[in-house]
Amino acid sequence: MTSHHPAAVIILAAGQGTRMKSSIPKVLQRIGGRSLVGHAMYAARQVGPQHLAVVVRHEREQVAAHVTEIDPGAIVADQDEVPGTGRACECGLAALPPELTGTVLVTMGDVPLLSGETLRELTRVHEERGSAVTLLSAVVEDAGTYGRVVRDADGELAEIMEFKDARRRREEGDPDYAHVVDIREFNSGIYAFDVEVLRRALDQVGRANEQGEKYLTDVIKIARQEGRPVVAHPLADLMQTEGVNDKVQLAALGKELNRRIVEQHMRDGVIVVDPDTTWIDADVSIGQDTVIRPGTQLLGATTIGAEVTIGPDSTVSDCEVGDRARVVRTQAEHAQIGADTTVGPFSYLRPGTVLMERGKIGGFVETKNAEIGPGAKVPHLTYCGDATIGEGANIGAGTIFANYDGVTKHHTTVGRHSFVGSDSVLVAPVDIADGAYVAAGSTIEGRVEPGQIAVARARQRNIDGWVARRRAGTPTAAAAEQASGATDPGTGIPEGSSDDTTAQED
Repeated sequence: MTSHHPAAVIILAAGQGTRMKSSIPKVLQRIGGRSLVGHAMYAARQVGPQHLAVVVRHEREQVAAHVTEIDPGAIVADQDEVPGTGRACECGLAALPPELTGTVLVTMGDVPLLSGETLRELTRVHEERGSAVTLLSAVVEDAGTYGRVVRDADGELAEIMEFKDARRRREEGDPDYAHVVDIREFNSGIYAFDVEVLRRALDQVGRANEQGEKYLTDVIKIARQEGRPVVAHPLADLMQTEGVNDKVQLAALGKELNRRIVEQHMRDGVIVVDPDTTWIDADVSIGQDTVIRPGTQLLGATTIGAEVTIGPDSTVSDCEVGDRARVVRTQAEHAQIGADTTVGPFSYLRPGTVLMERGKIGGFVETKNAEIGPGAKVPHLTYCGDATIGEGANIGAGTIFANYDGVTKHHTTVGRHSFVGSDSVLVAPVDIADGAYVAAGSTIEGRVEPGQIAVARARQRNIDGWVARRRAGTPTAAAAEQASGATDPGTGIPEGSSDDTTAQED
């Protein structure tokens, strides 16, 4: 089977996008975990071009920096003050090697659903038919303000007429163009060109039109005049041609993109309980037989293993989750969750969290820059930051890793198979050795050696008669009197007791 790879892809991303009403450039708006131009660049790379050029102008520095960040091999081309898609393409072409030959694809930076597969098909049709120009078209009930595909009597592509020009000609009574406004087939703005034809035609394109712009569509008319074949290739999947101009369209295409992503994961063997409440970014990978429960978001470059359960009501962003893990009602960011682990409910895994195989992060636990060893457990109501917890260790409920002194973050180490009792505070830097214990309610400031138990809490004092004296007449006093049996009628103190204090060692 012949593999069709274009010599170059030019992405037009220079527009201002005023209808977006945003301080963020239109092509940097995001859906599915990528910018709009990021989606365009990803699709372009799927066809394996020799060169990829992105034409920029509005908010040039922001857009150019983003392009270079996500694809250092891409060429950034600057459009000058001459308006129009033809001029933008001309600037992109000028940034490519002058000796370039073959097919050049031209796409747009605001068409996020366009796929690499569609671009491969466009390249194939273009090259197999020996066309000078091939464009993607689509047929709709109302083509709105899109450029119309005008065909000749034989059904071949004659020209592309912009809507405003077609409307003006009809208003002027031009009989040859009266019908153009009503044409339902429109130009998507996505093309394959023979690069030599494109260079030569762009030199001839003028700006005598309603917009005063240099139209890329005029290349088609020029190629026809030269006797070169031009083709309009209809695309059945209309949504791939949809552009984004405002936030309403951004949301609509984001929803459609998500629907396609979720559907593909299900076809690949993932169980999605409720697709309508599940959001999965484009770069997420998920293993077979993983269950995604309602209200779950899998974002960024997240990787999920096989037979995992995620959700309900969980957000996992830029994380690695191992096979058979269970993550319930959890917020996790830039974390590693090992195989056969459990997380949640109501857990917050902040960046730098590493939960190794068979480990547990339980309910109402927050972790950050914490490595939790194989089989180790942080079950409940704990803050664990800047810590290393060894294999098989257990952290009791309500433990606080006091890692910050107001200036510097400090580290805590809990050794293998050690035990930290509930309601303890570990004041970093501190080192609890392998096989050590910390008694419940302790505040630990120094090293605990292997085999030791650290007890750091005040002695217990029980003061007899305190309730009778200080809370007389309350339900508590009545309950105490009933529970204590006989009392001294003069003092309310149980007979045989004194008003002294007793101390009990831990």
